[in-house]
Amino acid sequence: MINYISSNRKPRVIPKGLLVAIGGNEDKEYELHILTTILSLVKKQKKHIEIITTASGYPEEAGKAYYRAFAKDDDHAVGVMHVSTREQATDVSLLQRITAADVIFFTGGDQLRITSILGGSPIEKEILRRYEEEMCIIAGTSAGASAMSKTMICGGDSRAALRKGTINVATGIGLIDNAIIDTHFVERGRFSRLMQIVSMNPGNTGIGLGEDAGIIIEGGCVLRAIGSGITVILDGQYQKYTNVADIGSSEAIAIENLVIHTIVSGYGYDLCQKKYLKAEDLKLLNPVESEENTHENTGNESDPRPQLL
Repeated sequence: MINYISSNRKPRVIPKGLLVAIGGNEDKEYELHILTTILSLVKKQKKHIEIITTASGYPEEAGKAYYRAFAKDDDHAVGVMHVSTREQATDVSLLQRITAADVIFFTGGDQLRITSILGGSPIEKEILRRYEEEMCIIAGTSAGASAMSKTMICGGDSRAALRKGTINVATGIGLIDNAIIDTHFVERGRFSRLMQIVSMNPGNTGIGLGEDAGIIIEGGCVLRAIGSGITVILDGQYQKYTNVADIGSSEAIAIENLVIHTIVSGYGYDLCQKKYLKAEDLKLLNPVESEENTHENTGNESDPRPQLL
């Protein structure tokens, strides 16, 4: 007689917040389409934005660039957090600012700085809690986008990327666990490195964000493309074969039937249903603007006006 053991796996939590992942090099000076779209997701007039520069090797410059972009409208409270040590990641005053923010924005740089400094910290835990339990926007560009996924690409030469063991991965923040995000994707020719990761993890969808391209992810499933650039989707669900488990280090990888889609502004993709979404599909789903995600202005907002840290 076979005894079946029941699974203790918890049901998937549908987050109340939104993710905005950007491929890098977005417009920060002129039309600011992607950045103003982020602000438009907060359904109240006075918005509180916190910019986290942890990924950047030049945090002062990165912080000032995004401060100028987000502070163009004087009604918004914009703060910059230069969190560069594990000790700072436990700072109570910074934690309070994370709790109060409508938008938490990660700049670009090196995603390993984000995970090594913030990983397991009170700040990271509060970001995860707010994303799951509240209508909070978690946004990031370049490294700040790559760090969102549970499996995070953290290095590897694209020219040699379809050879086993040439791509480095680590554990990301884990805001999304059914996709792997890569950035500067088209411009830096990163197709092959994302192909390698998806071939080894075909249950995860590969998301390759081009420059000035972004996606809004609702409920951990439905994504909508924004910006002027291109987003590439690598879908491994129909993958028939790969030799990756049978070859040695640095040997070439064979992959059969990896499906590729591209989406641009007005198009989308359902990560849970593995389904391409055209404009009419998105209109029926009405992502982002659904009644459940409307953040009403209560009229009680305080204006802490956080400044540069």
